[in-house]
Amino acid sequence: MKIVYKPFGLVLGVLAGIVSQKLFNAVWGIFDDEEPPKPTTEEADWPKIIAAAAVQGVTFRVTRATVDRFGAKGFRYFTGVWPGEKHQEESQAAEAVR
Repeated sequence: MKIVYKPFGLVLGVLAGIVSQKLFNAVWGIFDDEEPPKPTTEEADWPKIIAAAAVQGVTFRVTRATVDRFGAKGFRYFTGVWPGEKHQEESQAAEAVR
């Protein structure tokens, strides 16, 4: 049944990308009137480049996680099967610190 979820997940991924781009543009508009700078723009200053990358990263990850979670819940609602893992995996990084 998890194989059936793959195409559903791909469509949700594309949808998440479109929504997150629009959301990023709206959020960036709150901070600055100009377009977000590209890292290769010579005249852009470092703080603005780093801020744009941080806002974009957070926006994309949160949007993707939200869409993925709602997609999984919807899939379970219609099929009765959860498309992912039942339990969270142990962190290898956390075990390395212990």
